[in-house]
Amino acid sequence: MAATRLPEADAVLLGVGLVGSILGRELTRAGLKVVGLERGEPRFTVPDFQGTVMHDELRFAVRKALMQDNTRETVTFRNTDAQVALPMRRWESFLPGTGLGGAAVHWNGQTYRFQDTDFQWRSRIVQRYGEKFIPADLLVQDWGVTATEMEPHYDRFEYLLGVSGHAGNLQGRKLDGGNPFEDPRSRHYPTPPMKEPYGSAMFRKAAASLGYHPYPQPSSNLSQPYTNPEGLQLNTCMFCGYCERFGCEHYAKASPQTVLLPVLLKDKNFTLRTQCQVLRINLDKAKKRATGVTYVDAAGREFEQPARLVIVGMFALNNVRMLLLSGIGMPYDPATGRGVVGRNYAYQTMSAVQVFFDGSVNINPFMRSGACGTVISDFVSDNFDHGPPGFVGGAYVGEVMSHGRPIEFHPTPPGTPAWGSAWKRAVAEHYNHTCVLNVHGSSSAAPQNHLDLDPTYKDAWGLPLLRMTFDFPANDLKMSAYITGKAEEIGRAMGGKLVEGSPRKGPYTSTQYQTTHNTGGTVMGTDPATSTVNRFLQSWDVSNVFVIGASNFPQNASYNPTDTVGALAYWSADAIVNRYLKAPGPLVS
Repeated sequence: MAATRLPEADAVLLGVGLVGSILGRELTRAGLKVVGLERGEPRFTVPDFQGTVMHDELRFAVRKALMQDNTRETVTFRNTDAQVALPMRRWESFLPGTGLGGAAVHWNGQTYRFQDTDFQWRSRIVQRYGEKFIPADLLVQDWGVTATEMEPHYDRFEYLLGVSGHAGNLQGRKLDGGNPFEDPRSRHYPTPPMKEPYGSAMFRKAAASLGYHPYPQPSSNLSQPYTNPEGLQLNTCMFCGYCERFGCEHYAKASPQTVLLPVLLKDKNFTLRTQCQVLRINLDKAKKRATGVTYVDAAGREFEQPARLVIVGMFALNNVRMLLLSGIGMPYDPATGRGVVGRNYAYQTMSAVQVFFDGSVNINPFMRSGACGTVISDFVSDNFDHGPPGFVGGAYVGEVMSHGRPIEFHPTPPGTPAWGSAWKRAVAEHYNHTCVLNVHGSSSAAPQNHLDLDPTYKDAWGLPLLRMTFDFPANDLKMSAYITGKAEEIGRAMGGKLVEGSPRKGPYTSTQYQTTHNTGGTVMGTDPATSTVNRFLQSWDVSNVFVIGASNFPQNASYNPTDTVGALAYWSADAIVNRYLKAPGPLVS
């Protein structure tokens, strides 16, 4: 049966999460008729995130109730091209979101700006260390934008969210107590930093005693009531411990539901359709222009939604898959190095240090939020001399424990049995007297790490699954070992009776959670031979398709990606509204 053709829209959004909500608001504000297609269900703070329903650790944290349904659509994984990829049947290493609001519903609220040394990564390395310093087995490239260009868009996004923090560089003037390594910001954070937990205070004093520069983690779990520029009010975080992997019942965590969707959904120019699985972007005969999309609704009916502009704003992995399914851009071939879609897939290189105290030190891990804590950026990006250790990239280090929930948090020293009465005694002894220091490291792109379509496995609609080929580059393991050692020194300075570091080891496994910071695959840049989209996130091949999200990152930085994803959404929206709509066509020749 042929698809039912619907009336043409000015623009169609693929995904109504963080990117989709921002682009929907900007395009309807410009007068466009916009249709938003979301494959998941509609969901709102009331009634979906309320009370005891949301405080269900088994349902939401362990069984991943807010995540993409991997019985219908998943990812296959392998470490190398020589292996056969198999489907991920449980989300463990990362947690793709689904439903209205996307992954920004269950994120933890950590909100960092990338540095100029991240955006101009290759140029800065060559300038400081020389071309030969870059490992031959990495793909290191610039983004095509600078921190100065991105600053107004970071600022706008942070004021939308009401981010709580302490500025470290205000218009070039360094401020005590903030991040001294950040690039100049035009104004203070919209709200003050969150209250500092006891473990974080111990970390701050220890890090300062070693000559480092601790500061409060920027948080989109708010420190005080705040009304954003859209007129929506957020409340003070209650430190309930149910943040990451959960929706926020208190209107205290910035998410599309709390900062944008209530306004967007009232706009007469916007139409939301949920439970709509987009199958492909449709192209004209020349394959140079998108004519709209084809999707299937919850009843299995197929529709064609014509549109003059297509915004691909899904989870990073799904952005890549949509372009591959639609035949937009040349797929990347690791054997030849040619092609761009699926190239530069990167992740995050995580490690941790457990700091065990005696019974006189009470950490209270249950009184936490997703983004409270204290960190140092002395080992982020190019904030330190990479010459002696001999690697590129870095990590921030912090006491940023997000929860002490009973199923997931049970710290025990090395040598403790994995189960039984001895394990139970160790959990009881150490639960309230242990800090965890996170080492949140960058991820370098490498030629062998890539995304493509799986030749064997298909989704519920008969389309090929996305196949991930990934392992940690030797450079990143070296970085993790070096900075984890620095974190151990801080743990000892905190007075821990036992300090146990766990630097990242290979091979990568999809069965252990690290972060949901999947990046790359549709990267931005100035060269069509090494990027899928130009600096404005417009497809080089199909000029009325814009692809926006963490899939644009040429490599992943030390910091969490959400602030940069939001800034890129505003950056691209500005280019669409003020340049593309006035003269549709390529924005970069």
